[in-house]
Amino acid sequence: MDATMHRHMQASIKYFQLPLLGMRKLEHLKKLKRGPQVILPKDFGMIVAFTGIGKKSACIDAGSGSGWLACMLGNICKRVVSYERREEFAELARENVKRMGLKNVKVKLKDVFEGIDEKNVDLVVLDLADAERAVAHAYKALRQGGHLAAYLPHAEQVQKFVRECEAQQFGDIFTIECIVREMLAREHGFRPDTKGLWHTGYLSFAKKQGRA
Repeated sequence: MDATMHRHMQASIKYFQLPLLGMRKLEHLKKLKRGPQVILPKDFGMIVAFTGIGKKSACIDAGSGSGWLACMLGNICKRVVSYERREEFAELARENVKRMGLKNVKVKLKDVFEGIDEKNVDLVVLDLADAERAVAHAYKALRQGGHLAAYLPHAEQVQKFVRECEAQQFGDIFTIECIVREMLAREHGFRPDTKGLWHTGYLSFAKKQGRA
Protein backbone atom coordinates (compact mmCIF):
# COMPACT_ATOMS: atom_id res chain seq x y z
CA MET A 1 0.00 0.00 0.00
CA ASP A 2 1.51 3.35 -1.02
CA ALA A 3 1.65 6.36 1.29
CA THR A 4 -1.33 8.12 -0.29
CA MET A 5 -3.58 5.07 -0.05
CA HIS A 6 -2.45 4.54 3.55
CA ARG A 7 -3.42 8.12 4.46
CA HIS A 8 -6.89 7.65 3.01
CA MET A 9 -7.36 4.39 4.90
CA GLN A 10 -6.27 6.12 8.10
CA ALA A 11 -8.79 8.87 7.34
CA SER A 12 -11.53 6.24 7.24
CA ILE A 13 -10.44 4.87 10.60
CA LYS A 14 -10.43 8.32 12.19
CA TYR A 15 -13.82 9.02 10.62
CA PHE A 16 -15.26 6.13 12.61
CA GLN A 17 -13.23 6.77 15.73
CA LEU A 18 -14.30 10.33 16.41
CA PRO A 19 -18.11 10.27 16.22
CA LEU A 20 -18.72 6.71 17.34
CA LEU A 21 -15.96 5.21 19.39
CA GLY A 22 -14.60 7.86 21.70
CA MET A 23 -11.15 6.85 22.95
CA ARG A 24 -11.08 3.31 21.59
CA LYS A 25 -7.56 2.36 20.57
CA LEU A 26 -6.66 2.88 16.94
CA GLU A 27 -5.04 -0.56 16.82
CA HIS A 28 -8.43 -2.23 17.20
CA LEU A 29 -9.91 -0.17 14.37
CA LYS A 30 -7.18 -1.25 11.98
CA LYS A 31 -8.73 -4.72 12.01
CA LEU A 32 -11.51 -3.31 9.84
CA LYS A 33 -9.14 -3.29 6.89
CA ARG A 34 -9.14 -7.06 6.53
CA GLY A 35 -10.94 -8.76 3.69
CA PRO A 36 -11.87 -7.39 0.25
CA GLN A 37 -10.87 -3.97 -1.06
CA VAL A 38 -12.99 -1.19 0.41
CA ILE A 39 -14.61 1.94 -1.01
CA LEU A 40 -12.42 4.86 0.06
CA PRO A 41 -13.73 8.11 1.60
CA LYS A 42 -13.35 10.07 -1.65
CA ASP A 43 -15.77 7.74 -3.44
CA PHE A 44 -18.09 7.35 -0.46
CA GLY A 45 -18.35 11.14 -0.29
CA MET A 46 -19.55 11.22 -3.89
CA ILE A 47 -22.26 8.67 -3.10
CA VAL A 48 -23.53 10.80 -0.23
CA ALA A 49 -23.33 14.04 -2.23
CA PHE A 50 -25.15 12.79 -5.33
CA THR A 51 -27.89 10.80 -3.58
CA GLY A 52 -28.70 13.12 -0.69
CA ILE A 53 -28.98 10.38 1.92
CA GLY A 54 -29.29 11.42 5.56
CA LYS A 55 -30.46 10.50 9.03
CA LYS A 56 -33.92 9.41 7.85
CA SER A 57 -32.70 7.26 4.94
CA ALA A 58 -33.02 3.50 4.53
CA CYS A 59 -30.23 1.95 2.46
CA ILE A 60 -29.24 -1.35 0.88
CA ASP A 61 -25.59 -2.30 0.38
CA ALA A 62 -24.45 -5.27 -1.74
CA GLY A 63 -22.02 -6.98 -1.38
CA SER A 64 -20.83 -6.49 2.14
CA GLY A 65 -17.19 -7.50 1.75
CA SER A 66 -15.54 -6.50 5.01
CA GLY A 67 -18.44 -4.19 5.93
CA TRP A 68 -16.70 -0.84 5.46
CA LEU A 69 -19.38 0.67 3.24
CA ALA A 70 -22.18 -0.65 5.45
CA CYS A 71 -20.51 0.96 8.46
CA MET A 72 -20.00 4.28 6.70
CA LEU A 73 -23.62 4.30 5.58
CA GLY A 74 -24.73 3.30 9.07
CA ASN A 75 -22.99 6.32 10.54
CA ILE A 76 -25.20 8.57 8.40
CA CYS A 77 -28.44 6.70 7.69
CA LYS A 78 -31.32 5.49 9.81
CA ARG A 79 -31.15 1.87 8.63
CA VAL A 80 -28.77 -0.20 6.49
CA VAL A 81 -29.17 -3.77 5.25
CA SER A 82 -26.05 -5.25 3.68
CA TYR A 83 -26.26 -8.28 1.38
CA GLU A 84 -23.39 -10.78 1.12
CA ARG A 85 -23.50 -14.21 -0.51
CA ARG A 86 -20.22 -15.54 0.91
CA GLU A 87 -20.53 -16.71 4.49
CA GLU A 88 -16.94 -15.84 5.46
CA PHE A 89 -17.35 -12.25 4.28
CA ALA A 90 -20.77 -11.92 5.92
CA GLU A 91 -19.28 -13.02 9.23
CA LEU A 92 -16.37 -10.60 8.84
CA ALA A 93 -18.78 -7.77 8.09
CA ARG A 94 -20.89 -8.63 11.15
CA GLU A 95 -17.81 -8.58 13.35
CA ASN A 96 -16.80 -5.17 12.03
CA VAL A 97 -20.32 -3.77 12.44
CA LYS A 98 -20.36 -5.02 16.03
CA ARG A 99 -16.93 -3.53 16.66
CA MET A 100 -18.22 -0.18 15.43
CA GLY A 101 -21.21 -0.35 17.79
CA LEU A 102 -23.72 0.20 14.99
CA LYS A 103 -27.17 -1.10 15.97
CA ASN A 104 -28.81 0.13 12.76
CA VAL A 105 -26.78 -2.06 10.37
CA LYS A 106 -27.83 -5.62 9.51
CA VAL A 107 -25.70 -8.00 7.44
CA LYS A 108 -27.82 -10.51 5.53
CA LEU A 109 -26.37 -13.75 4.14
CA LYS A 110 -28.10 -13.76 0.76
CA ASP A 111 -27.18 -13.41 -2.90
CA VAL A 112 -28.56 -10.06 -4.04
CA PHE A 113 -29.00 -11.54 -7.52
CA GLU A 114 -31.83 -13.60 -6.04
CA GLY A 115 -33.71 -10.47 -5.03
CA ILE A 116 -33.94 -7.73 -2.39
CA ASP A 117 -36.44 -8.31 0.41
CA GLU A 118 -36.78 -4.69 1.54
CA LYS A 119 -39.09 -2.19 -0.19
CA ASN A 120 -39.35 1.60 -0.46
CA VAL A 121 -35.70 2.19 0.37
CA ASP A 122 -33.94 5.45 -0.42
CA LEU A 123 -30.67 4.08 -1.79
CA VAL A 124 -29.22 0.86 -3.18
CA VAL A 125 -25.43 0.69 -3.53
CA LEU A 126 -23.87 -2.11 -5.57
CA ASP A 127 -20.21 -2.98 -5.09
CA LEU A 128 -19.85 -6.38 -6.72
CA ALA A 129 -19.06 -8.08 -10.01
CA ASP A 130 -21.86 -8.23 -12.60
CA ALA A 131 -23.70 -5.39 -10.88
CA GLU A 132 -26.05 -5.10 -13.86
CA ARG A 133 -27.69 -8.36 -12.76
CA ALA A 134 -29.02 -6.64 -9.64
CA VAL A 135 -30.46 -3.56 -11.35
CA ALA A 136 -33.99 -4.95 -11.79
CA HIS A 137 -34.07 -6.04 -8.14
CA ALA A 138 -32.87 -2.59 -7.09
CA TYR A 139 -35.67 -0.95 -9.06
CA LYS A 140 -38.28 -3.00 -7.19
CA ALA A 141 -36.71 -2.21 -3.81
CA LEU A 142 -36.41 1.55 -4.29
CA ARG A 143 -39.08 4.07 -3.48
CA GLN A 144 -40.19 6.44 -6.23
CA GLY A 145 -37.36 8.95 -6.56
CA GLY A 146 -34.88 6.65 -4.82
CA HIS A 147 -31.29 6.34 -6.01
CA LEU A 148 -29.15 3.50 -7.33
CA ALA A 149 -25.36 3.78 -7.16
CA ALA A 150 -22.72 1.33 -8.36
CA TYR A 151 -18.98 1.23 -7.76
CA LEU A 152 -17.45 -0.19 -10.93
CA PRO A 153 -13.67 -0.59 -11.40
CA HIS A 154 -13.75 -1.10 -15.19
CA ALA A 155 -15.28 0.79 -18.13
CA GLU A 156 -16.84 -2.36 -19.57
CA GLN A 157 -18.75 -2.84 -16.32
CA VAL A 158 -20.06 0.71 -16.58
CA GLN A 159 -21.36 0.09 -20.09
CA LYS A 160 -23.25 -3.04 -19.03
CA PHE A 161 -24.64 -1.34 -15.94
CA VAL A 162 -25.83 1.76 -17.79
CA ARG A 163 -27.51 -0.28 -20.52
CA GLU A 164 -29.42 -2.28 -17.91
CA CYS A 165 -30.45 0.89 -16.06
CA GLU A 166 -31.84 2.23 -19.33
CA ALA A 167 -33.66 -1.05 -19.97
CA GLN A 168 -35.27 -0.85 -16.51
CA GLN A 169 -36.33 2.76 -17.24
CA PHE A 170 -34.20 4.44 -14.61
CA GLY A 171 -33.66 8.14 -15.19
CA ASP A 172 -30.91 10.67 -14.46
CA ILE A 173 -28.21 8.14 -15.34
CA PHE A 174 -24.64 9.41 -15.17
CA THR A 175 -21.13 8.21 -14.36
CA ILE A 176 -18.27 10.03 -12.65
CA GLU A 177 -14.73 9.42 -11.50
CA CYS A 178 -13.31 11.04 -8.37
CA ILE A 179 -9.58 11.79 -8.41
CA VAL A 180 -7.78 13.13 -5.35
CA ARG A 181 -4.52 15.02 -5.83
CA GLU A 182 -2.69 16.07 -2.70
CA MET A 183 -0.69 19.30 -2.56
CA LEU A 184 2.70 19.92 -0.99
CA ALA A 185 2.82 23.25 0.85
CA ARG A 186 6.42 23.99 1.79
CA GLU A 187 8.37 27.05 2.82
CA HIS A 188 9.90 27.55 -0.62
CA GLY A 189 7.06 26.45 -2.84
CA PHE A 190 3.67 24.90 -3.43
CA ARG A 191 3.06 22.12 -5.93
CA PRO A 192 1.07 18.94 -6.48
CA ASP A 193 2.48 15.77 -4.99
CA THR A 194 3.96 13.53 -7.67
CA LYS A 195 2.11 10.59 -6.12
CA GLY A 196 -1.64 10.63 -5.91
CA LEU A 197 -4.75 8.53 -5.49
CA TRP A 198 -5.95 8.42 -9.06
CA HIS A 199 -8.39 5.87 -10.45
CA THR A 200 -10.03 3.58 -7.91
CA GLY A 201 -13.32 3.01 -9.69
CA TYR A 202 -16.16 4.61 -11.62
CA LEU A 203 -19.35 5.63 -9.85
CA SER A 204 -22.56 5.24 -11.82
CA PHE A 205 -25.82 6.72 -10.57
CA ALA A 206 -29.47 6.32 -11.58
CA LYS A 207 -32.81 7.48 -10.19
CA LYS A 208 -36.07 5.54 -10.07
CA GLN A 209 -38.77 7.26 -12.05
CA GLY A 210 -42.26 6.30 -13.10
CA ARG A 211 -42.45 3.77 -15.91
CA ALA A 212 -44.43 4.55 -19.03
